[in-house]
Amino acid sequence: MEELDLKELFNIFWNKKVQIILIVLIFIVMGVIYTVGFTTPMYSSSTTLVLASSSNNQTTANTITATDITVNSKLVSTYSELVKSKNVLRQVISNLNIEVNESSLRNNVKVSSVKDTELIEITVTNENPTYASKIANEIAKVFTEKVKEIYNIDNVQVVDEAEISNTPSNINHKKDVVIFAFIGLVAAAGYVLIANMLDTTVKTAEEVEKEFKLPVLASIPIYDAEPQKVKGRGGRK
Repeated sequence: MEELDLKELFNIFWNKKVQIILIVLIFIVMGVIYTVGFTTPMYSSSTTLVLASSSNNQTTANTITATDITVNSKLVSTYSELVKSKNVLRQVISNLNIEVNESSLRNNVKVSSVKDTELIEITVTNENPTYASKIANEIAKVFTEKVKEIYNIDNVQVVDEAEISNTPSNINHKKDVVIFAFIGLVAAAGYVLIANMLDTTVKTAEEVEKEFKLPVLASIPIYDAEPQKVKGRGGRK
C-alpha cells in the first residue's frame, strides 16, 4: 500500500463517513443488546472492619500505643487472607444455610485494605442483592470470632455493616456505549483502510500523474444522460 499524506487520508475517511457512522451505530446497538439481554446483573455489598487496640487492662483500655498500631498494620495483610480461608467460608455457608459452592463464594469475595490505614473492606458480589449483604455481614461476624480463637485477641471491630444495593455493580450502560463505540470506530477505520488498499481504480487525474509520473493533458468527462430518441417521418419514433 502506497504512502498517504494527511490530506488524502482525511479525504478517504470523509468519503466513507456514512459507512463509518453506520458501523459505529451497529456496534453501539450490539453493545446495548449484549449488556441488557446477555449480562446477568450482579450486586455488591461491602462491610468495613477496623483493627483496634485490644487491651484488657482498665488503665490502658482507652490508650492506643505506637506498638498497637504497628502490630495491627502488619496483621492487615494476614487478616485479609484469613477472611477468604476455608474455615471462615465453610462456617458462613453453614450459618446461613445457603446452597453455594465454596470456591464460587471465594471468587465472589473481595478483600481490600485501605492504604496507610487499619481498615479492611470485605465486598461480596451475588445475583441476589439481599444475599450479598447477608453473606458480607456474616463473613465479618465469623471472621471476628475466628480471630479471637486463633490469636486470642479481640482487636477487630465492625465499622460499617453491609447494606442491600439495588444497583448492579457489573452493568454501566454509559461506559458500555463508549467502549463499543470506540470498538466500532476502530473497526470502521480498519474497514476504510482495507477497502482503500483493495481499490485499484483511478478516480482523479492527480492519481494518474502520481502513479505514472506523467502530466495529464486532457480528460473526458462521463455523462450519464440518456440518448435522445430520433423521430422518424409520420411521427414514428
